[in-house]
Amino acid sequence: MSENVLIIESEAVFNTAIQSGVVLVDFFATWCGPCRMQAPILEELAAQIGKTAKIIKVDADQFQSLAIKYDISSVPTMVLFKDGQIINRLVGLQQAANLKVILEDAAAAS
Repeated sequence: MSENVLIIESEAVFNTAIQSGVVLVDFFATWCGPCRMQAPILEELAAQIGKTAKIIKVDADQFQSLAIKYDISSVPTMVLFKDGQIINRLVGLQQAANLKVILEDAAAAS
């Protein structure tokens, strides 16, 4: 992963990361094929969107408490936060163009 995509290493970092701005959280698992396919798409997206939004990854196996809290029943699941509130949820492999539109719309909305 690049510096553009943050891999969460503690719940405290997660909680801080989602509190402000637009944040796309990718709940993934290391054993998941579609999750591995999603990773380079998120890297590409992060390079395209710059500071419009943050992209963070959460290993659902490592942070089961977060997966339970956010009702993650399959991976990959992406949860979009704006200023700490969930505004969208996407399940399954997502393409960069679709995600870019969703993130830009979320950032533009007041």
